Amino acid sequence: MCVNGIEHTLTVDTRTSLLDLLRERLGLTGAKKGCDHGQCGACTVLIDGRRANACLALAVAHSGSTIATVEGLAAERELHPLQRAFIEHDAFQCGYCTPGQLCSAAGMLEELRAGRPSAVTDTDPVLSASEVRERMSGNICRCGAYCNLVQAILEAGR
Repeated sequence: MCVNGIEHTLTVDTRTSLLDLLRERLGLTGAKKGCDHGQCGACTVLIDGRRANACLALAVAHSGSTIATVEGLAAERELHPLQRAFIEHDAFQCGYCTPGQLCSAAGMLEELRAGRPSAVTDTDPVLSASEVRERMSGNICRCGAYCNLVQAILEAGR
């Protein structure tokens, strides 16, 4: 499994979630264990470029996959455009959900670029506030920073 560009060969119990492997075995604590039921999105990572709840993904099912966590978004000490936009728009309060929001937003923007439809747009999706809200609906912010999150994602997506 390749995590943030580094190849890892690990032996794990078949019941180990990807989230537990990332946090406990690899020391990548950005993805958070919020609900541990796939309902809050705090554990969102990118698996082969697609958004996934790491708490629901079994680690053994992703042998050979490429995993990106929030720690892997920045390139060579340069913040990812989403990370800069989140700071500029104050798109977080307590910060607990922020890593999952960032990974989800990165995956969402790629979905848009690939032209994948959502419940808001059937064909030719465009970056809009309603599109962002729909596509980010799996990520909960208990502090309620949604307005700033949407603005940050819109800016980074332009």
